Amino acid sequence: MKENGKVTIYDISKKLNISAATVSRALNNNPKISKKTRDLVFAAAKEMNYKQNRLAQALKSGKSKNVGIIVPYINRNFFSSIIRGIEEELGPHGYHVIICQTHEQMETEVEQINTLLNTQVDGIFMSISKSTTKTDHFKKVLDEGKSLIFFDRKLDVPGVSSVVIDDFKAGYLATEHLISQGCKNIAHFAGDLNLEIYKNRYEGYIKALKDHGFQPNPDYVVTTLSSVESGAAAVSKIWELNEKPDAIFSASDYTALGAIQELKRIGIRIPEDFCISGFSNEPFTKYMEMPITSVDQTPLRMGKIAAQVFLEQVDSPQKLTIEKKVVLAPELMVRNSSDRSLHKLAIH
Repeated sequence: MKENGKVTIYDISKKLNISAATVSRALNNNPKISKKTRDLVFAAAKEMNYKQNRLAQALKSGKSKNVGIIVPYINRNFFSSIIRGIEEELGPHGYHVIICQTHEQMETEVEQINTLLNTQVDGIFMSISKSTTKTDHFKKVLDEGKSLIFFDRKLDVPGVSSVVIDDFKAGYLATEHLISQGCKNIAHFAGDLNLEIYKNRYEGYIKALKDHGFQPNPDYVVTTLSSVESGAAAVSKIWELNEKPDAIFSASDYTALGAIQELKRIGIRIPEDFCISGFSNEPFTKYMEMPITSVDQTPLRMGKIAAQVFLEQVDSPQKLTIEKKVVLAPELMVRNSSDRSLHKLAIH
């Protein structure tokens, strides 16, 4: 029989001369059904253009097989790579993703969480907006029995898992590298220090300076947006100081790029006179005429691990009682913008 002209499991069962229950189990990959029978059912379903009723499946299983991903912006390689990692890990398990952008607005973040919950997603992955200060909307996700997993940017909320990199260590590594190149007056172009990730990068920078006998200079710390324009403007600001820096550790690759462009414009040689390290290992950093040293945040791996944490939660009898705090090790990708040894080799 057909419903509104659509092929049903009864049509497939009639064609193959097996029960509708067997067809249903085969389509849902029930291990009790032999591979031979499953292959026959899937072949017939494809031939007859059968479409499974996802709503009926969701009602029956209690799972919609949809998840939400909320990011500040989708047009940054870092976030798009995380989305790719989540999709690659969840796709083989039959999950589909719904992607949302907050544009750094907490009000938008709240609306999107409510919308995703109304569409009965099984879980939500998210990187919080810069303006997020409240946690009520996160608790609502947990109260509805859904998984919530933070990546990159997070708040500490009981019951919420997170996958981040060690931003403190990343800041330390980048600053220590600049010191190893002979830099003595290292500036830091910081992000919004109200956000945990930027605060940790700043604190790693400060600790590296102190550990190597340097006194941090507050005038060398400039809060910037993650943009090329902000990087150029920040260079103009520090260039007004009597004792000018000889290096920058930037919390953003885009800001680092703006800094390089401005330094070149005023005739500063990089890395001979001035060294720069960025953060995030955006694709453009290695393809430029002046490749930029940068901290790799391993976003693809971050996305895959976040997805694995989700699968552990939804497949466990205890479900949300599994709470994980995963901290990944950063890697500093050293390139021409800070590696003076490459310059020495070139002139010899």
